[in-house]
Amino acid sequence: MRTAFILLLTFACVSLSADTVVEEIVARVNNQIVTRGDYERSKEQLRQEAQQSDPANATKIVAEKDKDILRDLIDQQLLIEKGKDLGITADTEVIKKLDQMRKEMNLDNMEDLEKAASSQGVSFEDFKQNMRNQIITQQVIGKEISSHMNITKEEERKFYDEHKDQLAQPEQIRLSEILISTEKKPQDSAAPVDEAKVLEAAQSKASDVLEQIKKGGDFGELAKKNSDGPTAAQGGDLGYFRRGMLAKELEDKTFAMKPGDVSDVIRTKQGFVVLKVAEHQQAGIPAFNEIEAKVQDAIYMQKLQPALRAYLTKLREDAYIFVKQGYVDTGASPNQTGPVETNTKEANAKELKKKKKKFGVI
Repeated sequence: MRTAFILLLTFACVSLSADTVVEEIVARVNNQIVTRGDYERSKEQLRQEAQQSDPANATKIVAEKDKDILRDLIDQQLLIEKGKDLGITADTEVIKKLDQMRKEMNLDNMEDLEKAASSQGVSFEDFKQNMRNQIITQQVIGKEISSHMNITKEEERKFYDEHKDQLAQPEQIRLSEILISTEKKPQDSAAPVDEAKVLEAAQSKASDVLEQIKKGGDFGELAKKNSDGPTAAQGGDLGYFRRGMLAKELEDKTFAMKPGDVSDVIRTKQGFVVLKVAEHQQAGIPAFNEIEAKVQDAIYMQKLQPALRAYLTKLREDAYIFVKQGYVDTGASPNQTGPVETNTKEANAKELKKKKKKFGVI
């Protein structure tokens, strides 16, 4: 989570103030601008994300996507402006997301989160604005595009039948944990540590938590309140594990369990842990009803990209967009006014003048 947080900080949008040195403008979208700094930060973000996700093919990925950087920056400005037209502010969502991030980073308050942002050399306000822009963009896509997309059962069945080989999966389990650590440092670091008492207290707490689960307590809520593990804020969710990924002792215990089963208290190097098998998927091609949601997601993504591109093309045609010579907007429409030359220059010039006036450019 911290890595994602640092990336967000590194590439947070820069807002210009009265005393800020004006950067080179590479594009204007209505009354908003895209600067060379924005452009270069996006290039660096692309490079780092490619290096993290697929180091072996990072150069190839960057080469393929580099040409669309300006297009994506213009897309974002168009969607943010549409969000304003729709009355989307994202204020509540930003607060919730920041608080969730604070919990996942085990920080006590928002002031500590702000300090974490400052330590990366980015103002907290810039960071929040970047987050707000992302949320607004997602909500506009949801309202304007996703809500109008329909997926039929026939489409789902067809996709399932045509992609069975790709849907095959190995045996795997999804685990959740409640960890009671024996590695906690005492508040008074100078005080001697009684290892035996630490072990006894941790084991006793783990046993008490297990007893609460057996009596009907919610595993996820108990994890949030009691677990010392890094996944406590997510209810202890550890994700999926295939055979060979766990220590032999844990693998033998957990792979013999059924979905919903909870283990006894297990001693580990970190302390005492209680594990729950949330899912147990057998090897092979899952039945359609077991992965229908995944099939729907796959079809949705297939439909979303062309629908989004068509929507953004329409937004471009209703906007004033100027791109500086030497830069290319690969999403430009031949029907938009601004940087695209057409055979009807005179009519286009009149339309451009109207849009400039509308958006306060002239």
